[in-house]
Amino acid sequence: MQDRLFEQRLKEAEGWSEAAVRQHRLCQTALTRHLDRIQTTSEQNSAAAEAAWKGLFASLAQLGTPDALLQAGADYATDAGQRALLTLDTLRKRGDIFISHEAAGAPPVLVYDYETVMDGTDLPRPCNYMLLKIAPPAGVEVFDWKRPYVIIDPRAGHGPGIGGFKPDSQVGVALKDGHPVYFVAFRPMPEPGQTLADVTDAEAEFLREVHRRHPESPRPVVVGNCQGGWAAAILAATNPDLTGPIVLNGAPMAYWSGRLGQDPMRYSGGILGGVLPALISSDLGNGVFDGADLVMNFETLNPGRTWFRKYYDLFATIDDGDTRFLEFEKWWGGFYLMNEPEIRWIVENLFVGNKLSRNEARMETGRPIDPKAIRAPIIVFASHGDNITPPQQALNWIVDTYSDEREIEIRGQRIIYMVHEQVGHLGIFVSSSVARREHTQMASTLKTIEALPPGLYEMTIEDIVGKGHEKRFTVSFHKRRFSDIEAVGNDDRDEEFAFAAVARLSENIAEAYDTTLRPLVQAGVTAQSAEVTRALHPLRLQRRLLASANPLMAGSRTAADHVRANRRVADPDNPFITLERLWANTVEESWNLVRDMRAMATEMTFLSLYASPLAAWFGAPHAKKRAHKPQTDLRNLREVLAALDHTETGGYAEAVVRMLVLMADSRGTVRSDRLQRSAEVLSSHAPFEAMDPAARARLIHEQTLIAHFEPDRGLLALPLLLTEKDERITALETVEYIVGSPQEMERGTRELLARMHAILETPTRETKAPAKTGKRNPAA
Repeated sequence: MQDRLFEQRLKEAEGWSEAAVRQHRLCQTALTRHLDRIQTTSEQNSAAAEAAWKGLFASLAQLGTPDALLQAGADYATDAGQRALLTLDTLRKRGDIFISHEAAGAPPVLVYDYETVMDGTDLPRPCNYMLLKIAPPAGVEVFDWKRPYVIIDPRAGHGPGIGGFKPDSQVGVALKDGHPVYFVAFRPMPEPGQTLADVTDAEAEFLREVHRRHPESPRPVVVGNCQGGWAAAILAATNPDLTGPIVLNGAPMAYWSGRLGQDPMRYSGGILGGVLPALISSDLGNGVFDGADLVMNFETLNPGRTWFRKYYDLFATIDDGDTRFLEFEKWWGGFYLMNEPEIRWIVENLFVGNKLSRNEARMETGRPIDPKAIRAPIIVFASHGDNITPPQQALNWIVDTYSDEREIEIRGQRIIYMVHEQVGHLGIFVSSSVARREHTQMASTLKTIEALPPGLYEMTIEDIVGKGHEKRFTVSFHKRRFSDIEAVGNDDRDEEFAFAAVARLSENIAEAYDTTLRPLVQAGVTAQSAEVTRALHPLRLQRRLLASANPLMAGSRTAADHVRANRRVADPDNPFITLERLWANTVEESWNLVRDMRAMATEMTFLSLYASPLAAWFGAPHAKKRAHKPQTDLRNLREVLAALDHTETGGYAEAVVRMLVLMADSRGTVRSDRLQRSAEVLSSHAPFEAMDPAARARLIHEQTLIAHFEPDRGLLALPLLLTEKDERITALETVEYIVGSPQEMERGTRELLARMHAILETPTRETKAPAKTGKRNPAA
């Protein structure tokens, strides 16, 4: 007995020792990466500054005389003073826009006209959401039979409209291609008692209305931006029959994920006390959470950019106009509110609890949310340049949800991901270049995505010819494994266990606050005091203080008009302008250094607290991962066994689809032109054109399982499906038409095609398009 007790204590001691070693390794890795990045950035900045100073001295030498230097200084002083007045006037305009926008009820910042189709306040469970139909601009025609788009913008402090606040946008891409576009918008103030379950039910009703308006079209594409992405995923998981393909743009789905030594935003929950700040903020707002707090968090994430650089860029380029600045600031400065239950659910289930990908989230009692329930194809768009939703947060939910990529195939799901190399978080939604390239190609892909065999794919886009709007691209889809997703982050996720301690601590702190201080805080707050608190928020106050309503700004417009009439622009080669740029770069680099040092201190503090053996023990109940079916059991799933029972049964349609899946497996890559030809055949050629989309999806799913689990058996069974010689020839002609020229095939693909000819005893022949039926493609 004593020996067993001793062994148990020894194992516990060894476990704690291993945990301490792990914590040391994590801290060392994080610290090394932070210091290396700071050093690399410093060396780059020093080299750039040295080159700039050399250029400055050269320009000073060219002046030649002290009088020339004095004249250059006078010219610069005049120019800089005038730019300062023009910049101040722009900030006055921003303040006026802010006030008028709030007075108008902060409507969506869309550049398109729209009509309100449904209002969430009229539903049985009222909410502040509404469904808008976008009116196409002049010269653009949309078709009711084409698949509609429904775009859900993030409700993360800002208002709706970022997905369509300029022509080159998600809305613009869909309209240009002839698709009806609907936009899910929301008002600044939530309805009394509103919850996220009410919002999800409203969005589901919106999709039903879209389908009622377009009965001949397939189910709508649902595009979710940032937090609109997880909202779209929850909508599709709880209402799998309502959505077509869903697109998750920069959507955080696995909140504990990120790269060690990077992505500091995920540590804020542990440093600030979990859900507690959201609860206190909501109580001070009389039960309403102020979205301006979220916007402030975004700004502090990169203060060099948001607090200095964007204003300096406005000052430096004020002669080019301020339209772009004011358009963006109208959206950035539109602050929206949430009820306390809404923000609490988001923080506890997503930001801190990370329950969505672990299958622990509940919309409300009795309504679980399982991402596996999503039946529609999923496209995930992430970027390495995104410091708010890093690629790991956008992608790791796939690894957490499914056993492996084979389970994705078994369930008939198609998940496509694309990772941009450098675009930032907002650039995913607002960048014109991204709209012309990535979103345009995604829109093209969505027409044909159902023709892909089920599985996990990476979408790659390569530039071919042309420039700007005329640039052309080639798109391909590469079969991927879970190891490829894990390689995106280039980390082993070793530190994620530390977040479990944060989740448990957050629950304990929230419970203690609920039962002690909360009643006192709530008793001291009134509706009037909450309004005053919101009005005095720094982000609102800075805009109001610089608006025309402030008497101190009375002369701003007159002075700016005078400057525009008498503008004197300094020579671009003026050495004082060079010195100004040097100063601006130094200020921004100083802020960036503060940011990087803060990120390092934050992460080291987090790891010191929550990666410790004691914290690991404390968080163990919350660290359990989602249970997966063993990979060896996947073949015995009902879906697989049922499909394999049909290996020797079927006809022309089953044979063609099976051969196409086998060909795709032999390549590991599907080019977009082949996918388009496949979609054309599977939707508008006999016998496929007579099938409804659900039947085609079941057919592709079944043949995919046969091709993956019994490829040789499925291949040898083809003569049983194609009994007539003419039928065999036609089937192979169809396959050859889709896969394209033999010169473009890989060796393995050519060998497989030759084997099919041998098994079916048919001669090879020239590739040609099969006869069409002339019907419209319902997948358009």
